[in-house]
Amino acid sequence: MRSTAMTRAKRGKLALTAAALGASLLTAGCGYITPQQTSHQYSASDGIRADLGPLQLRNMLIVSTGENEPGRLIGAVYNSSSKNVKLTVNGAKGSQTEVPVKANSYTLLNEKSDEAILSTTGGKPGSMVDLKISENGTNVSNTVKVPVLDATLKEYKDYVPTPSPSGKSSSSANPSSSASAGSSAGASATPSATATATSR
Repeated sequence: MRSTAMTRAKRGKLALTAAALGASLLTAGCGYITPQQTSHQYSASDGIRADLGPLQLRNMLIVSTGENEPGRLIGAVYNSSSKNVKLTVNGAKGSQTEVPVKANSYTLLNEKSDEAILSTTGGKPGSMVDLKISENGTNVSNTVKVPVLDATLKEYKDYVPTPSPSGKSSSSANPSSSASAGSSAGASATPSATATATSR
């Protein structure tokens, strides 16, 4: 009788183990068949993302008060190459600005960096404008649509370009604030957006 009881107990344990294994396989199967949301890349911010050669642009947008007013470019530019690279951005009516990025590092266009100013925004706040982006020393270029925002959102209030004493805003900038590659790449490019190395 004891032998029969032991056998029944073993059978019960085997049945429970088989049920648990079946449930885990079923769950894994659903994950295998259904696409995972985390595998899709998207911009979790107000700005856009774009890649150009060794450069990865993240959370890029323009802050301006009007279509014919100066616009400040903000966001983050990553450089995965072993040499210093300069990003050139061309906007409406011949406006242009440059963003230097050190080798294997990144430049954050925020309140701690020099302003990257386009003399003419080319679009009203709330619109998308075309910007031609290119890497210095190569023929690699691309045209991207970038959103224009104003101070309606308070986090962008401090980024609205201010006229220089002569009454004109600067049409180009040379950001000098680059973070070292050893720093965490999870730095915030804008107050409401986070640029991370994994977003590349």
